[in-house]
Amino acid sequence: MEKAIIQTEDLRFSYTDTDAQEGAPLVLDGIDLKIAPGSFVAVLGHNGSGKSTLAKHLNGILLPSGGKVYVQGMDTADEEKLLDIRRAVGMVFQNPDNQIVANVVEEDVAFAPENLGVPSAEIRRRVDEALAMVGMSEYAAHAPHLLSGGQKQRVAIAGVIAMRPNCIVMDEPTAMLDPVGRREVIETVKSLNQNYGMTVVLITHHMDEAAQAGRLVVMAQGRVVLDGPPREVFAQVERLKAVDLAAPDTVELCWQLRQAGLEVPLDGLSDEACAQVLYDLLRRQRA
Repeated sequence: MEKAIIQTEDLRFSYTDTDAQEGAPLVLDGIDLKIAPGSFVAVLGHNGSGKSTLAKHLNGILLPSGGKVYVQGMDTADEEKLLDIRRAVGMVFQNPDNQIVANVVEEDVAFAPENLGVPSAEIRRRVDEALAMVGMSEYAAHAPHLLSGGQKQRVAIAGVIAMRPNCIVMDEPTAMLDPVGRREVIETVKSLNQNYGMTVVLITHHMDEAAQAGRLVVMAQGRVVLDGPPREVFAQVERLKAVDLAAPDTVELCWQLRQAGLEVPLDGLSDEACAQVLYDLLRRQRA
C-alpha cells in the first residue's frame, strides 16, 4: 500500500488554551485523514466548519493542540523539519495580491527559489516551467497588477510550483474571483493533478469545484462527516442537508424527483449526466 503524503491522526485544535480548558468546541475535533500521492482531494464545508484551519495544519502554519500531522513522514511539530515540510507542501491562499511580491510576473515566480538559494540557471528553468504549467508563459514580462484576478491567482500558483513541492494546498483560491477567473483556476488545478501528477488539496465551499476532485471530504463543526468519491458523497442529500449544505443542482433535481416517487439515480453530477437521467426517465414513462 502506497504511503500517504499527508496524514493526520486524531488532529485537534483550539485557537486558545482557555477555550480547550473551559470545554469550548474545538475548531478541529479528531481529524483522521490520509492523502495519497498524486490524488486530488477537495475539502468542502461552510464557514466555521474548520476546513481552512485544517489547511493551515498541512504545512505547519498551525500546529496541533492535540494529535499529529505528518508530511511525508515528517512530524509538523518538529521545528528542525519545518523547512523541508514547507518545501514538500506549498500553500495558495484566497487573495493572490497577498502572495505577489514583485513588479514583473517572472520575477515574482522566481522570488521563492531565489530565497532558497537555487542557482540562477535552475531558477530560469523553474520559472519557465511553472508559467507553462499554469498557462501564463506569454505574460512573463507583464506587471501583475494589470492582470485579471484569475491570472493573478495562476501567477501565485506558479510561484508555489517553482518551489517544486510534491503537494499543493489551496485555501479557497477562487473565493475572490469572478466566474471566468474561477474557471481558469480550477482548470489549472485539474491540469496540475492530471498532467503533472501533483497532489492537490482544494479547500472550497463551491459544490461545482468540489465535484471536480477525485475524493471529497465534507467537514462540519470541526469533524469529517462524509468522505468518498464526489458522486457517492453528493448522493447522500439528506446528510448534506443536515449540515446545511446543498447538493449540486443536478443531484438536487434528481432527489426532488425521487421525493415525488420516481426511480432515478442520484449520481448524475454533470449537466450531461443529469440530462441522460431525465431522458431515460421520460423513455420509461412513455414505454
